[in-house]
Amino acid sequence: MTSIDAIKEHVENDPYCETLGIELVDLEPGYARTELAVTSDLTNFHGTPHGGAIYSLADAAFAAASNSHGDTAVALETNVSYLEAVDVGSILTATAEETHAGGRTAEYKVAVTDEADDRVATFRGRVYVLEQ
Repeated sequence: MTSIDAIKEHVENDPYCETLGIELVDLEPGYARTELAVTSDLTNFHGTPHGGAIYSLADAAFAAASNSHGDTAVALETNVSYLEAVDVGSILTATAEETHAGGRTAEYKVAVTDEADDRVATFRGRVYVLEQ
């Protein structure tokens, strides 16, 4: 089993997250928190954050939490519900929590919130844990 510090370092080296500006701010077994500052280059033609940016923030927390036990976990399915729009300059936080683990699969719920702790999106995902 890999240490949580080694897993955190591995997750922090994600080039896609680095490109978007997604930061891993907390990692524990079955739990992760990521943050994203919404910049103008992450907006859609309405001037609000692109759904793909919000999805990516939630997916990064999901990936970190599901791999936090030290075994490689890959997504089986995900879905997201967008609840509120936010403005450029907002700081969004995605908090992923393991809600079920059994055998080789696990389920996670991710809440995406703004600075006022209002939920702006909900993400759910299931993973398959690969044999090591």
